[in-house]
Amino acid sequence: MTAPHPLAYQAYYTRTPLQLFSGLGWKRLVAFRADEAGVTLGGPVTRYHRFTAVVPWRDIEAVVVWATKKTMERPIRRIGLKVRQGVSDVPGPDAAISPQLAASVSPHIEYQVVRNSRVIVFWKVDHARLAAAVQAFAPQVQLQVHPVRQEQPQGPGTKLGNDSGGSVFDIMP
Repeated sequence: MTAPHPLAYQAYYTRTPLQLFSGLGWKRLVAFRADEAGVTLGGPVTRYHRFTAVVPWRDIEAVVVWATKKTMERPIRRIGLKVRQGVSDVPGPDAAISPQLAASVSPHIEYQVVRNSRVIVFWKVDHARLAAAVQAFAPQVQLQVHPVRQEQPQGPGTKLGNDSGGSVFDIMP
């Protein structure tokens, strides 16, 4: 057996009891991998085998990392792929997301990238190692890392404060 390429980047899910209960056992599950073959997007732990996908570098235009944060919440981090025109979408939990929902979740990210993405939960991205892997295996592929985007709630009663001009009675029936 040959040793993996030293610049290959691989991140594993943190083991949880959910993994045991979903029938996957206690083995290490790949959440994300970038190597000479392309990018592997691991499926969510509850549907790991169904949604794990390998996309060759020739089909990828960009690897995109972003996060959105609503008021008083932790950022929701995601990683996605912009695939070339004519390449079918990656199977995954967001494959059927509507354009309207994608725009409400991540308005600054292209719809196709949101559809071909995974939530970064129970694992972390090492940005330096990811950048090194993309540069080594596919220098023509862009790596886009967006800063955390703060989403502001819209509508009446959402911006209450000392200088908002509103009151708690604006949101009561």
